[in-house]
Amino acid sequence: MLQTGRNDCIETDFTMSLTLTDIDRLANLAKLELTSDQGTRLLGQMNAFFDIVEQMRAVDTTGIEPLSHPVAAIEDIQLRLREDVVSEPNQREANQKSAPAVENGLFLVPKVIE
Repeated sequence: MLQTGRNDCIETDFTMSLTLTDIDRLANLAKLELTSDQGTRLLGQMNAFFDIVEQMRAVDTTGIEPLSHPVAAIEDIQLRLREDVVSEPNQREANQKSAPAVENGLFLVPKVIE
């Protein structure tokens, strides 16, 4: 099911599986060189992962409240979170002294996406 942002859901009959062409494209995007054996093995592993996801999606979780922590399923716990307060002084200028390029308090980095 897909959540629409309102209180209703859309039923979907969507099963994900990849082809060797998909694996080749993903490898190219990731700048990986895969042999045909590696591509075939990766295809099997990825499709096995999607099969597990489909099994999980098939479980009816209606009325199940999400857990704030996995241990909460077996015992009553209280999360010990620290206060969200600033505890260190601002040392931006000192930290940016060794940077090759800075502008308006931000690090400048070379463009890496074509």
